[in-house]
Amino acid sequence: MNGKQLKNSILQWAIQGKLVPQDPNDEPASVLLERIRVEKAKFVKKKKIKKDKNESIIYRGDDNSYYEKFLATGEVKCIDEEIPFEIPATWEWVRLSNVSVIQEGPGIRSFQYMPSGIQLLTVTNILEGKVDMKKQTKFISEQEYNDKYTHFTLKQGDIVCACSGGSWGKSALFNVKGTPVILNTSTLRLRYFSDLGCNLYLYHITKSSFFKNQLAEQLSGMQPNFGYTHYSKVLLPLPPLREQKRISKLIEQILPYIFKYNSAQEILNNLNNDISIKLKKSILQEAIQGKLVPQIAEEGTAQELLEQIKFEKQKLVKESKLKKSALADSIIYKGDDNKYYEQIDKETKEITEDILFNLPNKWQWCRIGIIFMHNNGKQLNKGNSKGKLMKYITTSNLYWDGFVLDNLKEMPFEKNEIDRCMAVKGDLLVCEGGDIGRSCIWNYDFPIMLQNHIHKLRPYIPLCTKFFYYIFNLYNLAGLIGGKGIGIQGFSSKALHNTLVPLPPLKEQYRIVTQIEKLFEQLR
Repeated sequence: MNGKQLKNSILQWAIQGKLVPQDPNDEPASVLLERIRVEKAKFVKKKKIKKDKNESIIYRGDDNSYYEKFLATGEVKCIDEEIPFEIPATWEWVRLSNVSVIQEGPGIRSFQYMPSGIQLLTVTNILEGKVDMKKQTKFISEQEYNDKYTHFTLKQGDIVCACSGGSWGKSALFNVKGTPVILNTSTLRLRYFSDLGCNLYLYHITKSSFFKNQLAEQLSGMQPNFGYTHYSKVLLPLPPLREQKRISKLIEQILPYIFKYNSAQEILNNLNNDISIKLKKSILQEAIQGKLVPQIAEEGTAQELLEQIKFEKQKLVKESKLKKSALADSIIYKGDDNKYYEQIDKETKEITEDILFNLPNKWQWCRIGIIFMHNNGKQLNKGNSKGKLMKYITTSNLYWDGFVLDNLKEMPFEKNEIDRCMAVKGDLLVCEGGDIGRSCIWNYDFPIMLQNHIHKLRPYIPLCTKFFYYIFNLYNLAGLIGGKGIGIQGFSSKALHNTLVPLPPLKEQYRIVTQIEKLFEQLR
């Protein structure tokens, strides 16, 4: 359980009457509720507030069901489905508008803003648990404030809420001293009528999942935008006043410990994550250096694989399925001077600085483009409408642990593009941009088309593709992709082709992958 979950649990206990014991000497909440109704009626009579057409009383009937009676019409309806849990006998269920002032900010326009004057409270100023008036500064003139907006002036202890955008649901106690501050668009305040209740208790309720979920259930459209209508419908469990104060006092005492616990939990989570990453990196390093499993003489050599690949390429060239240029093989070897060299046709150059580590005798360094056919998918071009509409994936669908295939888009592919841009089961797919080198194997029984920012790798002869997936995984963890180490600035086709990888014998590739996955399972 993290700090946020612990806090939510404590708030849930609080609003269910389980956080502090009930005191039989406390005045029941029904008496407080009647006092609030009387005070509210005085406000209406003095025309300080409008009469609430939806004012109601919630009670439990003889049949043990909960009912809500609307005072203006006398209508009564059963609300059992809205009551989420039982509360102590001395508590009452109420709508927020029946006990609290709910005041929305005025719609102040940008042309009314001034360089200085009376500051406006914006959603940006409302952080989770506090108000920071330096986060954003907007003002109107003192003259306009005095003429139109004095009744929007915030008081110490007001509960201010952000009502729109990504900040919706955030609330804080207003405690800013000094010059007046007024509500603005997309903000509102809550406060018990005439401070007859404990505003700190009401504030803590606004922090609960119980409160926020009731708002979220009323959400309509893509852009959250809440106001009086939404807040007024929220159900609250109302304890006796003295119990509200005891609950609030205990929560305030507990919160610092929750914050400490949360901080410690975050440190522990980061430490565990860091350790897990380092262990995975260590396992992969051992694996691709030939140190994770023993070498077995009967399993052949990487050189034999390279000879098979060369033979397959020659066959494909004869069948006109491969360009002759693909036969220009790279041969990497260690010289008598203990340096590494690469021979391409008749040209030989030293590449010792590019070699990351020494390999077992039966292994071989090679360029990935020597052992894998590879190409990109198709570039999205709105002007190109020829061909068959087919679903395709982009880098945003490709992750280390799998693919996200919801709501795939389509684009047209012509006949001569389909084979080149289609991935089939077993193909290794690698991101060209974004998280450069992020890879995953397409293991579905159906094919998928690719956009141009994904490389498709398919071995010339059967290889353990998962072994090379783990190589990309290690290169990513070790910071060897993206301009470091092996020098890849972006994963262009050329950069991918020239990426140096260790090649073990085929059976050893499979044994290595089996051992990697066994050890990774133990880390979970």
